This record gives sequence, C-alpha cells and structure tokens, in this order.
Amino acid sequence: MVLRDLKRKMMIYKTIVSGQLEFGTQKAYDKVFKMYLHRIENYYKTDLFINLDEGFNEENFTLHIPRIVTESTRKNWKNTISLLEYLAQFSMAGRLTLFMVENGTIIEDALIEPQCDKAVVQSYLQGKSLAEEKGKEQEAMSAYDKAINKYERHAYAYEKRGYIKLKLKDLDGAFTDFSKSIAINPNIPEPFVGKGIVQMMRKEHKTATFDFESACRNSIPLQSIYWQSKKMKAECHLNLGEHTEAIKELKAFCRRNFKPGDPNLNHLDWAWFNYGKALLEIGDSETALDIFNKSYERNKNIETGIGPDYLLYRGIAKQRIGKTGYLKDWAKAAEKGSKKATELLETDS
Repeated sequence: MVLRDLKRKMMIYKTIVSGQLEFGTQKAYDKVFKMYLHRIENYYKTDLFINLDEGFNEENFTLHIPRIVTESTRKNWKNTISLLEYLAQFSMAGRLTLFMVENGTIIEDALIEPQCDKAVVQSYLQGKSLAEEKGKEQEAMSAYDKAINKYERHAYAYEKRGYIKLKLKDLDGAFTDFSKSIAINPNIPEPFVGKGIVQMMRKEHKTATFDFESACRNSIPLQSIYWQSKKMKAECHLNLGEHTEAIKELKAFCRRNFKPGDPNLNHLDWAWFNYGKALLEIGDSETALDIFNKSYERNKNIETGIGPDYLLYRGIAKQRIGKTGYLKDWAKAAEKGSKKATELLETDS
C-alpha cells in the first residue's frame, strides 16, 4: 500500500494552467511580489510545476499566466495550487484555472479567485451569489456595479453583469459589458460567448462566428464552454448557408463523448440532425444517410424527439442514392404533420 501511494505521488501528469490576478495598485503589487519571493525561497524552491517570475507585470500590477501546458507530479500540483491561492487573496480581481489530465480525462481541477475581505471582492462575490437566485437579477447587477465602481478593470464583473443584462433582454447593455470585459482581458472565453450570442440575436451571424472562434481559442476541449462555442458557431454557419464550415464544427461536436451532466448533451439531437441535413445540402447524400441512421441508433426515440423533419430528410437521403424505404419515411413524416413530406408523396405518386 505504501509503495503504491508513493508511485502515485511520483507519477507525471499533463497539467494545464491559465489566468490572471490583478492587484490594482503599486503598493499592493510590491507587497505581493515581496511575499511571493519570500515563499519561494523559504517554502517551495523548485517544488512547483511552473515558474511564475515572468508572469509578474509591474506595468499593470498583475500576475498573468498565458495558457501553459506542462507536466506535474501531485506534489508539484498541490504546492502550486497552495501558492496561487495565497497570492489570490491579495488581488482585487481575476481568475486562474488549472487542470490535471490523464489519458484525456480531467482527474483534478482548480478554479482560483479572490476570496478576501476587500470591498471589491465582497461585492463581486455577492453578485455571483445573487445571480444564482431567481428574481434577484437587479440586486446582482447592483452588486456588480459596486465592484466595477471600486475597480473599473474588473473584467469578470463586466462579463457577469453582461449575462444578467442578456437574460433581461438588454442587448445593447449586454454587448457593451461583454466588449468591456474583452478589452480588459481578451484571454477568457465567457465574454466572447456572450457577445456572440447577442450578435446571433441581432442576426449578425458572420461577426458572431469570430467571437465563438475566439472563445474556442481561449478555452480547451476539456471544458464545456469550448463545445458550447463550437455548437453555436455551427449554428451561425448554418444560418449563413455556409454548410461546409458548419459540417466541420458539427462533425467534431457529434464525435465528442460528453460526460453525464454536461449541458452539451442537450444539443446532441440538434447537432446530429443538422449534421445530416448540412451533408444533404452539399450533395453528400450517402454520408448524410449514414449520419441519420447513426443518430437513430444512438437514440431510439429520435423520431419523437426531433419530429417529422428527421424522417423527411432521411427519406430524401434515401431517395437521392436510390435506396428503398424513403416513401415509408415520408409517409410517417406526413402523419406527424410534415407538409413537405405530403408534397413529396404526391409528387412521387
């Protein structure tokens, strides 16, 4: 048992870290940097999986960690988390995300944000708490307002406030907040997703695709937001009639094995159906039929879940490649209320 635990501690894991902590003033920055050097010298020395020295930026009083993919033992992971949590308590704002990965699966992760008693931090945390309560949107926005008034470079407060405004259908206000968040910190995915959603609602699908692409670049495939962005980018391409581009995104989305509880699971039926439909649009009827059949096997209740359109387009795919059974699909679709299927049956007779 002891030997097994020792081997586990010494194992090397893929480790991913990114984020930024903001200290706000020269005085706070100098204090944190001095304490950082002291802890490195007296506690950690080389027992960390990243070197933070180059991340400290005196010009804007931050600790910035671009996305770093490296390796770590569990001891290095634990020490690094401990140090970053310590430094975060002296920051005004920011967020660090860390993942330990084995064979493509996250085995440990950490989200580090300030949790101290600074007024700006408390206002931000209050906003997050209120935002989770139904009907507390205005109170949450007020808390984020206070956080921003105390520290105007609070990218995360702008982002969170933007989503509340989006929920309340204040598209202009949401767009402004997401844009401000991006201007302060262009390395986080959430405000790009929010900005993209606003543009989708405005029917500005072309510009929205760039925001969803930015969200993908600022996240990793191990995160739900990465695949959320892929799905919405595909939706934009479909609205633009860019079927080849949509297929690329949908193919990746449909191949992904989402874990239970992942919100992207709710969009798989939509993705499979539109993947097949997009293939029909570019003339690849044989692959389209394969996709429609695979989606049916994946979910035996797909006819109920998607409705007559699934049967309609599967029938079209069958007909185009000269395969039998398309009339049966159209007949079922017509029974479920598809006018297009009824028209095709009349034309074919």
